[in-house]
Formats: sequence, C-alpha cells, structure tokens
Amino acid sequence: MTAASTVITSTTPLWYATRATGVVTLVLLTMSVVLGIMINVRFATERWPRFVTIGIHRNLSLLVVTFLGLHIVTALLDSYAPVGWLSVAIPFASSYRPLWLGLGTVASDILVALVITSLLRTRVGQRTWRAVHWTAYACWPLSVVHGLGTGTDPKAPAILGTTVVCVAAVVVAAAWRLASGWPEHRALRLTAGATSAAALVAATAWTTSGPLKADWAARSGTPSALLARAHGTASTGTGATAAALPALPLTTDVTGSLSSSTANSGQSSVTINGTGSSPVAFHVVITGPALQGGGVQMTSSQVTFGPTSQPTLYSGDVTSLQGTDIRAAVTDSGGGAVSLDLNLTINGQSVSGTLTASSGSGQ
Repeated sequence: MTAASTVITSTTPLWYATRATGVVTLVLLTMSVVLGIMINVRFATERWPRFVTIGIHRNLSLLVVTFLGLHIVTALLDSYAPVGWLSVAIPFASSYRPLWLGLGTVASDILVALVITSLLRTRVGQRTWRAVHWTAYACWPLSVVHGLGTGTDPKAPAILGTTVVCVAAVVVAAAWRLASGWPEHRALRLTAGATSAAALVAATAWTTSGPLKADWAARSGTPSALLARAHGTASTGTGATAAALPALPLTTDVTGSLSSSTANSGQSSVTINGTGSSPVAFHVVITGPALQGGGVQMTSSQVTFGPTSQPTLYSGDVTSLQGTDIRAAVTDSGGGAVSLDLNLTINGQSVSGTLTASSGSGQ
C-alpha cells in the first residue's frame, strides 16, 4: 500500500471524539431538517400534534449546535491534523484538506446564523427569519460533503451506512415536501425536483470517484507530512503503528554519540547518531577537510531520520551548519518533506541537546 492510497488515521482519543461528534452532528442535523419539512407541510395527527414536532425540532437544533461545538473543539485540540483556529470561522483557511474542511466551516456558519435568528425571531422579523432559514437546505448537503471529503474513514461500513440513511431520509422528506399541495406552483416544484435529482446524481458520482477511492487521501489536500507518516505506517506491515512519527511539529530532547574518521584521501567524516525522548532517531554524517583544532569543513553530508522502529524513513542533507547547530531537509520515498533543527552540545564522544522536526523542507 502506498502513501497515496493510505487512509490517514490517528489513534488519539481526540480523533475518535472528533469523528464521533461529527457523525452525531450529521444525524441530529438530518433529523432536524426532516422535522422542519414536517412542520412546513403541517403534518399532524391526534397522537402527534404539530406543537410536538415544533418542540422536538427546536430542541434538536440546540443539540446540533452543542455537538457541533464539541466537534470543532476536539478537532482543534487534536494535534494530528493541522486544522487551525482561523478555519473555525473563515472557510478554506486551513492547510488540511482546505476545500472539504472549508465546506464544513460554511455549513457551521450557516447553522450559527440560523440559531441566532431563531433566538431573535421577534426582533429580526418574519421575512428576515424566513430568508435566513431557507439556507438550512444548503447547510445539510454541505455537511454531508464535508463529512465525506474531510473524514478519514468514509468507506467504513458504519460511516457510509449512516451517511446513506441520512441522505435517504432527507430525499424522502424533500419528495414529500414537493408533492404536498400539488399542483400548486407546479413549475417551481418540477424545477426544484429536477435540480435536486441532478444534485443527488452528481453527489453520488463524486462520492464513488472521490472519497470511496483508495487515493482520496492524496487528492483531497492532505499535507505531505501526514501522507509521509501514513506511508511509513503502511511500509512496516504488522508493526505499522510503531513506525508512525509523532505529530509534527515536534521538539524533543536527544542524546547520542559522536565518532570521526579520516579516509586515505585526507577527507574527514564526523558521524552523529542519536535518539529522542520521543520515539525518533537521527543519523548525521558530515564530510570534508579536517580543520585545525578539530571539526570538519563540510563539503558533503548525509542525514537520515524517522521513528525508532524505522530510523531511515526520511533521508536528505544538511542545509546549514553553524558550530553544533545543524539544520537539515529530509524527504521520504513519497515526497513528504520534514525540516530538522538540531541544537547539540558535544562532550567527548557523547552528544545531547534538542531536536525540532516540522513539516516542510525548511530550505
């Protein structure tokens, strides 16, 4: 399995909380939309009077906002994916799957506007409230596309099944809404029905050719560092989880050893091996003419870096050498780039210090 075909996942409790609250939010939003349609068609029976539908609809809407808030907070606190606080309010501002995450931001902004205008209904007026409330019909499909496009497990039977049931429920309710009162406004109803059917066909085609395909992680805008991390996970077989890098950016204390050698050509090499308090390891070789008083004038270098279970996952070169401060750029076989900064203290043949790893080449 290659990095492009790997589904990016994290195993932190926050990641599970983010996915769970996202799914619950979609289910509650679907129920709210269906009940809203029932209110519009004035559905009522002796056992189910209309005020019951209105009350449940209002309470469900508040639950949607609650779980949406939890969904956003857990996504921001989980360091695995760089969502970013700015993307909470501003669509398409995140570096992680910006389009699909941005659609979720648009949906959440619409939902907040719906709640605020509902709470201030007597102040904003019936016309304004109704105009804003019509955007609920855009909020729901945006949420569905956001979940499929941003979610890391759209092919999981439980997730896909839940999404299909939600879509089916709204489709049936929308068909009921269009049929109610027929043939009044027949042209408008036919246009709305045809548009909705075309949108459903397009969404189905996109889902099957996009999120349900094996290479969606790469095509959806996942940062290269996360793809590289997934590539490292996939390449270790049954020991996959042990080969994954900790979340980047990462700063860790390191210890290691230093050795030097001189070739017959007169070129000297200094080799530094080290490991971090986080499960990472690095190997640096600096080669060049020996300097008086010790050290090497660098003419070439080699750097490897990775989790301790796969220390050569990334390889590259030293890009800056200032005494014992070393900066390097390394990449993996899938093109994922990581920038390394080593600030070392040398004591004989022992080294200690800190290592900072961040996404990108740093050049």
